[in-house]
Amino acid sequence: MKNDEILSQITEFCRKADMAESTFGRRAVNDGKLVHRLREGKRITVDTLERIQAYMAASMAGGVPPPRGLQVPPEKRDPRGNFRFFENRQKYLLFVHTCSEKRVIADRVALELASIHPRPPALRLFDAGVGDGTVLARVLRATHQRFPHMPFYVAGKELSLEDLRLTLEKVPDRIFEHPASVFVFTNMFYAEAPWLTPASPAAAAATVWHEVPLRGASSGEFEQQIAELRPFLEQNWRAAISPRTAMPLYERPVVLVLYREDHRFLLDSTIPRPGQTEANFDLVIASQPYRALSSVNFRAKRIIAPLARALRPGGRLIGIHSHGQDPGMEMIQAIWPGENPFSVSRHELLRAVRYELGSVGRDLNFNAYADNRSIFRYDMEALPNEVTGTIGTSTAFAAWNAAVYVAQIEDDRLAEMTQNGRTLDAARDVLRKYNGLWFLDESYVISRRRD
Repeated sequence: MKNDEILSQITEFCRKADMAESTFGRRAVNDGKLVHRLREGKRITVDTLERIQAYMAASMAGGVPPPRGLQVPPEKRDPRGNFRFFENRQKYLLFVHTCSEKRVIADRVALELASIHPRPPALRLFDAGVGDGTVLARVLRATHQRFPHMPFYVAGKELSLEDLRLTLEKVPDRIFEHPASVFVFTNMFYAEAPWLTPASPAAAAATVWHEVPLRGASSGEFEQQIAELRPFLEQNWRAAISPRTAMPLYERPVVLVLYREDHRFLLDSTIPRPGQTEANFDLVIASQPYRALSSVNFRAKRIIAPLARALRPGGRLIGIHSHGQDPGMEMIQAIWPGENPFSVSRHELLRAVRYELGSVGRDLNFNAYADNRSIFRYDMEALPNEVTGTIGTSTAFAAWNAAVYVAQIEDDRLAEMTQNGRTLDAARDVLRKYNGLWFLDESYVISRRRD
């Protein structure tokens, strides 16, 4: 809205209410010079505009202030299209083990370590969806290399029990190399996990908080004790599908805390305790935390805005999602012309996050960056002779699986196409054209200014 339009509305309101413009400014936004600044051409934030409109609406007879923030209708999904979880796990594992995305993402995230400024008592890192733990483990290696003598507080959100098990297999080596580490895993929602506090009082009362001091001094000893957690996890780390939205959710919130017993004294101020947990993260990793088809408002309000609130001064959130416009999408569009699940760009998302945060985001920087810095490539890993000449069925199938996984094609649509052989032909055509297969991701950074 332009200044002339805002001034017109304010002037009309003041005339009807018999109110001075300076009084209006003080009552609406606690700024008596608001109207004067608008006439000078000064800009105001979206949050200030909302406060102005809410004040005028509430002052009218029977008026109700308009709702503030992004409007997000309940996001519903078909359980058959619930990617990265439950029945599509085979696609996920095949994709992870045939493509270099995890390694490339970890390298991109590690670049942010040069820009963070940890404060005592520990460097604080949050992974918003640890998956199989590959990205987190790689980032922690790089973090240890850069900050070898600094205590680490490493928190991660993961709903899938299968992925949590894979992640826990990587913890013994990390806690052996960097003994001054506290690992915290939870299945809570994005708006809850950084604080380890459920929004619902009933869920908070039912939270299972399990602290495990690991004894010994070798990764083998740590691995054995972590393996003994299996019955506890199977009993408590359970997920279900919402009957209303078909979205995955936890049955009960769980917090699992791991650290070395011989470092308890050193880590005393870092170990989280129920009801006394802060967020204040130096680095937040948001790698593929939402579906490609989710709305921009859902992404901003439910995921990225809460994670941005969890940053401490000098902290950085790096977000990564699929970009499209690559050979993988060319393969998909050969079967479904016009298919494009990547309709939300990083620019749109950051605008929505800025709007959702309002005045709370005044000390945040929203960095979309130029394409040559933001967009990066990862490949399907195959031997040179597998993508030249006669391309075998297994190679073509791996390429097709990677493409449909990234594009998040529903199972019912896949079933229609796998009968006629066109899918593997499309995969072979793209592999020959590019001598392989690669995909593009895009990244963005939200950083909080230092004190």
